[in-house]
Parts: sequence; C-alpha cells; structure tokens
Amino acid sequence: MGKAYDVMAATCPSRTVLHRIGARWTVFVVLALGDGPRRFTQLKTRIEGITPKVLTETLRALEADGLVRRTSLPGNPPGVEYALTDLGRSLGGPMRAVSEWAESHVPEILAARARYADAEA
Repeated sequence: MGKAYDVMAATCPSRTVLHRIGARWTVFVVLALGDGPRRFTQLKTRIEGITPKVLTETLRALEADGLVRRTSLPGNPPGVEYALTDLGRSLGGPMRAVSEWAESHVPEILAARARYADAEA
C-alpha cells in the first residue's frame, strides 16, 4: 500500500500544511515560543521586523492549525498568552534545525550570491 499523503500531488491536503510551515513568519513564531509561552508584546519584541497585523494573522493561522494555543489571562487589564501545543512543539525541532543550518551557512550563501552577481554583471 502507498503512503496516504503525497506533498507532490496537486490535490494533496499535505500541501496546505507545508504552505503553513513555509509561510514567511511561521518559523519565527514557532522558534520564539520554543522556550515557553509569551504575550503578544513579548513576541513582537522578540521577532524583530514583524508588524502587529502580521503577527496577529500568523498567530491566528497557527492556532487554527492546532500549533499554537491562545490563553486569556485574568487581570486588569486582562492579558493573552500564546504557547505551542504538543503538535507545535513537535515542529520546533525541525524548525530549530533549519534555523541552525541557516545561521551556520551564512558565509557560504553570501559568497555564492557574490559569485553569482559577479557572473551576471
């Protein structure tokens, strides 16, 4: 029997999952929540360059996909905290691996870009 899902098939629902994982800000939110729950402002501060609108949209999408849990906190004023679910935490390892790969290969990537630009000039 073949595998149930094939991301290379145009109609496979796994494509929507891959699309979410590959969305521009998903990796940053998952990494920022990897060490524990955070409030919205803490996330915005941690993820430099993200706008409040985009952070809100990303958090809602991740919540809809079951990767993030939103918890209302009592108090005056009331607060909201975001945390990875078990499913979201299971994505943390692969996201950290990609992040570490990116950070450790910056020199090679920059050198390749420079060579490419020189060849195109």
